[in-house]
Amino acid sequence: MVFGSAPTILTAGVAACGLAGLLFLVASARRLGRRRYGACAVHGLASLALFFAAAVVALLGLNLLTYDRLTREQPVLRASFAQTAPQHYNATLVYPSGQTRGYVLGGDEWQIDARVIKWHAFGNLLGFDTAYRLERIGGRYSEIDRQRATLPTVYALHAPERVDVWQLLRAWHQYIPWVDALYGSAIYLPMAGGADYEVSVSPTGLLARPMNAAARGAIAGWH
Repeated sequence: MVFGSAPTILTAGVAACGLAGLLFLVASARRLGRRRYGACAVHGLASLALFFAAAVVALLGLNLLTYDRLTREQPVLRASFAQTAPQHYNATLVYPSGQTRGYVLGGDEWQIDARVIKWHAFGNLLGFDTAYRLERIGGRYSEIDRQRATLPTVYALHAPERVDVWQLLRAWHQYIPWVDALYGSAIYLPMAGGADYEVSVSPTGLLARPMNAAARGAIAGWH
């Protein structure tokens, strides 16, 4: 999970705020010793504000690093399916790192969702490339009535965060000019026993391609 030079910039911001806060804290202590209580309070408040800013930048930086850097189309996982009953499948996701996860999905199709953060040129200069994070996978039925009547099988692909950069950027988008776009991307394709798909992500969103005859046959008979 790399963000170009962004971690260095965020670390520098935390260090600068922390150092400035420490200097104000020392100045506050000196003024307290001289019984200059007004100046002591002012410097003390400034110190607290700077320490708070350092903590906020650190938390935002840690959350931002949960997103993956994206400069070109790249594979993000392989999805394979084993049918266990009519409209019931075991889905296995294999990530490029070798990590494997399994899910039980109901339906005719599988769907995967992701978040994408795209930056303006100024953000790119600071080391922030387009970033993405896979959010959830779920099963869906082709028939809308069946979809409405059946409890969905949906799973999170990423643990929730206490500090969510996505939510903050959505709330303060108009005040952060180097954020170009925030959008969700989703794809869905048919499930079939033995089907194997490769999921990729590009600056325009998610893509999926069949990787074997079972997957190609499922797509050919999809309606």
